[in-house]
Amino acid sequence: MLLFFWWLIGAYKKSFGGEIEKGIMQHVRISSYQSPVHKLGDSQMTLSPKFRLTATPATSSSGLFSSSLPLEIEMEPSLGLQPFIPGLPDDLALNCLLRLPVSTHQKFRVVCRRWHDLLRTKDRFFTERKLVGICSAWMFVFAFNRFTRKIQWHVLDLTHFSWHTIPIMPGCKHAGPNGFGCIAIPQDGILIVCGSMMSDLGCPLHVVLKYEMQKNRWTVMRQMLVPRSFFASGVIDGKVYVAGGYSTDQFELNSAEVLNPADGKWQQITSMGMNMAMYDSAALDERLFVTEGWAWPFLFSPRGQVYDPKTNAWESMTVGMREGWTGLSVVLDGHLFVISEHEDMRVKVYDMKTDSWDIVEGSPLPKRMISKPLSVSSYGSRLFVVGQGLHVAVGHIEKKSCCVLDDRKNWSFSIQWQQIETPSEFSDLTPSSSQILFA
Repeated sequence: MLLFFWWLIGAYKKSFGGEIEKGIMQHVRISSYQSPVHKLGDSQMTLSPKFRLTATPATSSSGLFSSSLPLEIEMEPSLGLQPFIPGLPDDLALNCLLRLPVSTHQKFRVVCRRWHDLLRTKDRFFTERKLVGICSAWMFVFAFNRFTRKIQWHVLDLTHFSWHTIPIMPGCKHAGPNGFGCIAIPQDGILIVCGSMMSDLGCPLHVVLKYEMQKNRWTVMRQMLVPRSFFASGVIDGKVYVAGGYSTDQFELNSAEVLNPADGKWQQITSMGMNMAMYDSAALDERLFVTEGWAWPFLFSPRGQVYDPKTNAWESMTVGMREGWTGLSVVLDGHLFVISEHEDMRVKVYDMKTDSWDIVEGSPLPKRMISKPLSVSSYGSRLFVVGQGLHVAVGHIEKKSCCVLDDRKNWSFSIQWQQIETPSEFSDLTPSSSQILFA
């Protein structure tokens, strides 16, 4: 038995260890045969009456946790439980097992009863990972079928590059695929989805849903104060801010509000001072930047507003920022990057001190494989772009030299692109949003 377990560990290390130790994104080919789409966990959802946030205790498949230590470690040897891995202390063995790729759980559950209990449900698995301080990045892609318009989520494990599904969002049967606001609170592993429009009537919704990766379930939360679609959003100090968008009569809104995820309550904040629907937005330097973007035939300069939660006040966006904001944005290492739709899909970075945009050195987004519409997200020094068919391009941003001009530090950046192919069954899917969570 002991030899079998050591052989199993060696086989796992040979199969998966190399990918983990490299820590660098490779060009990975993922086909429907080589990498099937896995369920991230059992379907669970909580529907709260009257849209009230439910208080759900931290549970696992084995019951409540009584302390911050993993449940299995607290059990005494006298209970007759076999060790996770013979010859290894349970805390060390558990640390190893919690690094198993989710796609392998079904196979490893048959090893023994304790492995089965640990890997049977993802709420138990991710709860244990959180308790011992292990987390990895996952990209959640909100997509819809371009023919049936059916909404669905797909999740890419950014460590092992395997695709997974999660439970279906509740209460969105009659919602159209566009106009949703998808906001991530990455370190908490929480995804907030709100707004959108009724597919038949075109009127906006004020529904709010919360997905918790640790529990792998959806919760219906309190509604927004104002129904809205196509609105700006961002997370500052753990609170979710939304502003503008379209109202029930399809007119642009100027109202704004903030959600405290801890208690599920919405609170109105100062209005923007102008009615505006969102083209793009970003949270940077503890402020929310909102732009309506350029519109054909480009006769008028786009408007932009900036909100500061500390003063609860809006101010106009600088001219250079709003006129150069010509694509979807991400924030990396405190810098605002944009994939410019009007400049051959090249990446630009904003210099706040000079109110100007600089082209990032390197090739533009590989358009032959990544086609519009796009969604973008970031993690570490990497930029992730998801295109039609959920093809993924990964841009590695390198911070290069720094020169000092007039007592100002000017950084230069370069980018290198790599691509991840996706299962053929995704060919009809169109991305609407992509967010990064950690668990």
